[in-house]
Amino acid sequence: MHTGYQRGIEIRKKDNEQELCCNIEGFAWREVQGEASHQLVADLRRELGKVFVGQEPLVDGVLTAIAAGGHVLVEALPGLGKTLLVKAIGKILGLRTNRIQFTPDLMPSDVVGTYVAQVGADGRPMMTLQQGPLFANVVLADEINRTPPKTQAALLEAMQERRVTVQGRTYELDAPFFVFATQNPIELEGTYPLPEAQLDRFMLEVMLDYLPEEDEVSVVKSTTSLPPSAVQPVVSKEEILAFQRVVRRLPIADAVTRYAVKLVRMTRPGDAATPNASPDFIKQWVAYGASVRAAQALVLGAKARALLQGRTSPSFEDVRALARPVLRHRVLINFQAQSEKVTTDSLIGKLLDAVPLPKSAL
Repeated sequence: MHTGYQRGIEIRKKDNEQELCCNIEGFAWREVQGEASHQLVADLRRELGKVFVGQEPLVDGVLTAIAAGGHVLVEALPGLGKTLLVKAIGKILGLRTNRIQFTPDLMPSDVVGTYVAQVGADGRPMMTLQQGPLFANVVLADEINRTPPKTQAALLEAMQERRVTVQGRTYELDAPFFVFATQNPIELEGTYPLPEAQLDRFMLEVMLDYLPEEDEVSVVKSTTSLPPSAVQPVVSKEEILAFQRVVRRLPIADAVTRYAVKLVRMTRPGDAATPNASPDFIKQWVAYGASVRAAQALVLGAKARALLQGRTSPSFEDVRALARPVLRHRVLINFQAQSEKVTTDSLIGKLLDAVPLPKSAL
């Protein structure tokens, strides 16, 4: 296990609770903290590079979500490595990882678990919870849109509250808890679109695209010769939890927070509080805008992105860089937009151009 990052973040026990010791006094960060963050990111990228080539924006998004404690929806065409990416992330983090292959006949009990009758030590019958694959730190929900909505709904409580309820009994899930889901955007036969309530629980939706030619040549060479060396864990559970607490304690300027909130509010064509705030193209092309969770994700993501880059304060550019992965699955375009071939990504780009930065940022 790599220990370079442990020099920057340590965990110690105090008053029966874990206290964060981050080489900081209040929010006055020391240089070693930035060095530790850079070392952690470098180690994660090195191990991930053993099995995954290129796709820097996607890798950045996944690492940002991990640092912020959010869930990720990965969308890509078949054969581009979305499942490979998520499996590698689970191994690199050194966490308990379970994979759920979502199929049309999957039941909620296959996800969360069910009670089974067993004979106790005293010879009397008893009901025992047989835990489902959701009881893990990293859950790979493979082809999540291939299962009916009632099974998809089994993830709602876990993703939001980090707990599950089985036959009236509630069980807390072990922290950290991540759901990495994959889906294929082109196959509609036998699929069930994710409901908006579930989409909203994903912090980011990241896209996998075709590789540049040289990267594709590298992939073909590496996968048609001897197997590459296995990825190794480079960070512990305690370090991940510590990093997530640092992200939440990171200060952010009020102007940056207000900018993130303004971006989200401008996506709502029917916002009763500010009915005339949205641009005309939003009113023309958007059926429903983003929720408050989107603003929370933008701020948390900006903090995580800044920390991963060794900076002590999130900027407007961090918010803008995360606008597409945070908003693309939360903004629902209408039929007119679809008929005019307006994509959600192009709409978000137009929104970024329409929402001016504060004068202090110029």
